[in-house]
Amino acid sequence: MKIRTLLLPLLAAFLLSLSPAGAQIPDRTTGKEKEKNPLKILPLKSKKQLQKENDEMKAELEALRQQLEDMQEQYHASDSIAAEMIEIFEENEDRLGTGIAPEDYTPEITDSLLNLWYQSRRVRRANYELSPEIGYNMDSVHFTSNVPDSVFLQRLAKMNAYITLPYNETVKNYMILYSEKMPTKMQLMLGLADYYMPIFEETLNKYNMPEELKYMAVIESALNPVAVSRAGAKGIWQFMHTTAKSYGLKINSYVDERLDPVKATDAAARYLQDAYRIFGDWNLAISSYNCGSGNVNKAIRRAGGNDNFWAIYEYLPRETRGYVPAFVGAMYAFRYYKEHGLTPQDVDMPVHVDTFEIRRNLHFAQISELVGVPMDMIRELNPQYIHDMIPGNESPYILRLPSQYTTSFIDHQDSLYTYKAKELFSPATLENIRAAGSSSSSTVTTYVVKRGDYLGKIAARNHVTVAQIKSWNNLHSNTVRVGQRLKIYKGGSAPATKTSTSSSSSESKSSAASSEAGFTTYTVKKGDTLYEIARRYPGVSADEIKKYNGIGNNIRVGQKIKIPHK
Repeated sequence: MKIRTLLLPLLAAFLLSLSPAGAQIPDRTTGKEKEKNPLKILPLKSKKQLQKENDEMKAELEALRQQLEDMQEQYHASDSIAAEMIEIFEENEDRLGTGIAPEDYTPEITDSLLNLWYQSRRVRRANYELSPEIGYNMDSVHFTSNVPDSVFLQRLAKMNAYITLPYNETVKNYMILYSEKMPTKMQLMLGLADYYMPIFEETLNKYNMPEELKYMAVIESALNPVAVSRAGAKGIWQFMHTTAKSYGLKINSYVDERLDPVKATDAAARYLQDAYRIFGDWNLAISSYNCGSGNVNKAIRRAGGNDNFWAIYEYLPRETRGYVPAFVGAMYAFRYYKEHGLTPQDVDMPVHVDTFEIRRNLHFAQISELVGVPMDMIRELNPQYIHDMIPGNESPYILRLPSQYTTSFIDHQDSLYTYKAKELFSPATLENIRAAGSSSSSTVTTYVVKRGDYLGKIAARNHVTVAQIKSWNNLHSNTVRVGQRLKIYKGGSAPATKTSTSSSSSESKSSAASSEAGFTTYTVKKGDTLYEIARRYPGVSADEIKKYNGIGNNIRVGQKIKIPHK
């Protein structure tokens, strides 16, 4: 029942109470009806009594209206990404969206490593034109398979010793989805895996983490290195801008390291390592990658402190409920694809790659024309350079080429950097790139609030977050009024000033922390968790903060916490 309908009886009574004192109601009953149903004549109330009752009724009505407004504000105070997912779901006739509900999200989700999984992805080559929408509403679909449950169970038992892989109807659905229901997409991903999985494995081994975590990239981006979500998450690990910067990935006019499979994988591994230090469970760490640690902590509290994934399952955001089962499903399909008749597609990726450190500006066209490497291949191996240009003059950068071109590249190094340099690196070209990068992050527009608007809706339409709108406009609540003008910065970043930086994590630190010798003092704000605080200080984990301060996981608003300098 909608909240508004609950007020109708009260509103009706209130309107009746506003009738003038002593007003007569026409009597249309007959004499016989009066005899059968004699009316009891009540004494007329004085004007003062009626006024008192009216005042009491108005006070009660006002209290109910305030409660309704508070509930509506809480309902709409969700992150813009959640609002956008609702929009995607509503606009999709075939219901290919995940069917999330807005009440499942809080603003804590905004800075998480969130992907809008199974949305359309952008790629640069025909071979990579992935469209990994699953085509099913996984909340309601029920798949069947010729593979008996006993075989599924036996195969799961052989797969992993580090991450718990349960078997139930939800997990089974995703196992069948990946292994049987989308063979074309799976065969393409199997082909891509020959190139990308060794990168993931090497990084995870470096941090002594389970190799099985590599399958998260399958459900994040379908192994598409240039995947871009409508919310702005990018790369094979679907990093949001703020989180990417906080984990040391460079993003500027020339380079977006979210698209670099090697560096993005390293950042994702560190993120997951931090999450595991908090939760001590890989399923919960995986879940936090999708919805943020705040939502996982909230689910644990709602489950009475139980920190088992399936115990908190119903308290997680709906999308995240399917994230761990999807992870198991993808892992199963990659392990047993042969048993399901799948064959990896040939994607023409090199088996061996050599890396070169570039310390001068170098254009892909120079490499292609002198060394002979196909332009598409250079782009596929180096997707982080968004203008086909390596800005080596600024700082050293890595170039990856198929190993068969190594000798030719070395032979041409003397002439490589000067070849067509005036044309490719003209002042006008460089200025246009810088201007485009600057405008994409600092162009401001003014949005006028319309009837029916709320911050989540406005943020979703402009592809920014609620937190950003509030920061840009000095808003202290989620309430906006019709006609109010809001500043919206294109690209999601306000321009840097003398007193602030373009990094939201830096803004958070400067506004809530003061620096002292050896450590920074941070004041806990509403909605903070140790994990979220640690993310604002790269190199410092939540576990280290706890040890440094001699505290547990519970923190309170206003508490002073020391952040050790690294």
